[in-house]
Amino acid sequence: MKSKIRELLEYVVIFVVVVVLVWLMDTFLIVNARIPSESMENTIMTGDRIIGSRLSYKTGIPQRYDIIIFRYPDDESVLYIKRIIGLPGETVTIIDGKVYINDSPEPLDDSFTPEAPVGYFGPYTVPGNSYFVLGDNRNDSFDSRYWENTFVKESQILGKAKFCYFPFNRFGKIE
Repeated sequence: MKSKIRELLEYVVIFVVVVVLVWLMDTFLIVNARIPSESMENTIMTGDRIIGSRLSYKTGIPQRYDIIIFRYPDDESVLYIKRIIGLPGETVTIIDGKVYINDSPEPLDDSFTPEAPVGYFGPYTVPGNSYFVLGDNRNDSFDSRYWENTFVKESQILGKAKFCYFPFNRFGKIE
């Protein structure tokens, strides 16, 4: 009888250690997210499960074109994923669907968007420690252009999207 109790206790200890390790990883190392909408297609598809690195911005700062997982500025209980377009101190203007930074005559590269975006938005001047973000599927993305709180604060960023792990046919690094 003692050996059965001892064996059961060993399983309980193993279970508790695994749960604590998973919690520590999810809290300090990774962000696990499911993509609920088409706003990042074709880079990330609806239903994809992805992992983001919480450590990416502990040693560096977010850069233009990084795909980030963050707390939605209008409701921080909701997680969003978008691409950084505007950096702190920059002015972002969208004319005929093309994004211009600081009145540059040349628009940003948007070759990752699945279709030509439409519309005129801005100008938006990005405050310090904040970012202007857009979905890759610009015509079907609820992003900085439409939010009450237009910018993602650095403190709201949870991590940088790194790879897709489900579905298995899409397994791989996120670019």
